[in-house]
Amino acid sequence: MLKTIAAILLLVLSLSLHGCTVGVSGLKSYVDTADGYEFLYPNGWVPIKVTDGPDVVFRDLIEPTENVSVVINPVPENTTLTDLGTPGKVGYQLQKNVLSAANSNRQVELVDAKARDTGDKTYYLLEYSVKLPSQNRHDLATAVISHDKLYTLNASTTEERWDKVQDLFTQVVSSFNVY
Repeated sequence: MLKTIAAILLLVLSLSLHGCTVGVSGLKSYVDTADGYEFLYPNGWVPIKVTDGPDVVFRDLIEPTENVSVVINPVPENTTLTDLGTPGKVGYQLQKNVLSAANSNRQVELVDAKARDTGDKTYYLLEYSVKLPSQNRHDLATAVISHDKLYTLNASTTEERWDKVQDLFTQVVSSFNVY
């Protein structure tokens, strides 16, 4: 009897430890301690080397047009996200000045913008519809300021796949954390 109980406890312990390493709903953890951020990304996605632009990019091996990236930009000292404006205003400025900048051949529409507070940080959650010459895309982004830097995590897919990956992308974007 004691051996059976010990075997069951060992099995439960090993299953619970395995569950801790897999992540949430098939997501893996990415941590950048040098830049002070972390997020979850889907299993099966791989990092892509970039020389200019994003700090990090992950792309799906099966659906290579799906990706998640982090961009870091400096902001004036002691600036907060709310100093830049409401979620709608910041989302619109990002849309106008970055996403659909002149000569980008993109038409971008801000679909939704909202804020969430986590600890002492405010995060803006932004949703965009993007029209490119060859395809329509759907993007989710989150923006936050920490240590005089604006961190933006963006997850992007084609409009055709949006319904299938919407919940997954929401988990990825909501997992973004700066410290």
